[in-house]
Amino acid sequence: MAKKAKQNVDKIVKKVNKEFEKTSSQIEGLVNDALKQFDSLQNQVQEPVRKLLNEIDELRDREMKRFHEEFERRLNEFHELQSSILERLGVASKEAGEEVKKLTDEVSKEASTAAKEAAPKKTGKASSKPKTSAKKPAAKQSAAGKPAARKAPATRAAKPVDRSDLTLVKGIGPATARKMKDAGITSIDQIANPSEADQEKLKAFSNIKGYSQLTVEAKKIQ
Repeated sequence: MAKKAKQNVDKIVKKVNKEFEKTSSQIEGLVNDALKQFDSLQNQVQEPVRKLLNEIDELRDREMKRFHEEFERRLNEFHELQSSILERLGVASKEAGEEVKKLTDEVSKEASTAAKEAAPKKTGKASSKPKTSAKKPAAKQSAAGKPAARKAPATRAAKPVDRSDLTLVKGIGPATARKMKDAGITSIDQIANPSEADQEKLKAFSNIKGYSQLTVEAKKIQ
């Protein structure tokens, strides 16, 4: 009887152990499945985050590149404007110097001529001296005043405006002028009174500073 009871206990123990091993295997399988799902979920989360970080880096690089390009463009425009101003100042100074030189030469020439005319004749007469002293102030006034004042405006008015010099328009530097001529804009009149074709050509330069005022500035040039 005791032996039979012992056999029954052994069977129960084996059965319990078997069920325990089966349950342990099931639990282990569930844990493995959970870990796999966790890894998969982690990869699904990391991939969008990695992609987003890459897009942020690319956007930052594009913006930095655009900023540098815009900075270089503005710097070039500034240099062009500076060069244009210096060129105009140089030309104006040169023209003013030439005009002053011409006026000085004319004044000197007229003064010399007046002095020769007013010089006393070799007659030995005392009566000629008062006449000489009376003519000298008139000669100086003529040399220093009226002839020079009449000729200076005539010299300025005689110089025509070069309509092909696009740098005369405020806002257009030498480099931009060359690009405009390459595009077919070869005259200030095409900017002051542009045709439809000229307007299309000018649109290519809409990024330069003061583009909206180019026509107004061109019309100011006579």
